[in-house]
Amino acid sequence: MERFCLEVRGDFACFTRPEMKVERVSYNVITPSAARAVFEAILWKPALRWHVERIEVLRPIRWISLRRNEVGAVVSTRLAQSAMQSGRGQLGLYVEDERQQRAGLFLRDVAYRLHARLDVLSDEAPQKYAEMFRRRAAKGQCFHQPYLGCREFACDFRLVDDPAAEAPPEAIDAELGWTLFDLDFADPADPKPRFFRAALKGGVLDVPAHDSVEVRG
Repeated sequence: MERFCLEVRGDFACFTRPEMKVERVSYNVITPSAARAVFEAILWKPALRWHVERIEVLRPIRWISLRRNEVGAVVSTRLAQSAMQSGRGQLGLYVEDERQQRAGLFLRDVAYRLHARLDVLSDEAPQKYAEMFRRRAAKGQCFHQPYLGCREFACDFRLVDDPAAEAPPEAIDAELGWTLFDLDFADPADPKPRFFRAALKGGVLDVPAHDSVEVRG
């Protein structure tokens, strides 16, 4: 197994709390699932699994309140299936008719160091994928632009070869309460959210293993 570290930075971020039904309100810190998505944007294959182990907060936690235009509807799955079977159908979604304005409480000027472990589930040599990730991350290559919670909040990333030589994280101590860990896809048709009690100690969030008793569904 190989371990890697990425530094990510962005102007805005929103790691939405699931208990907020209408307005978007972010967690104080990037969630393990959002951090995993950053690694997967650089390298993902069915045989690979990323496990985020540690998150370091590099900037003070700052907030901004914004109002945004969002689309309040999605194309019906039933209508899409019917159109595929019949060869015709009305699948158009007119933004002007479905536009909604919503307020959101987002993070601004964020920066994190993300530490993750790469596991290879197949019989292939793990070193091959480790070198592939290292090469792609060093060159800034990715399958899609990594983002911080919402796709419009794109982020820059940098491979950190020696985390010990980097500047220390922000000296923040805080109990963050129950935080989204990730989704459990044991039943692909009905993924279940899992949570853990998160705490920042000296700007560092230690993430428990996915099979730990600290992670609850």
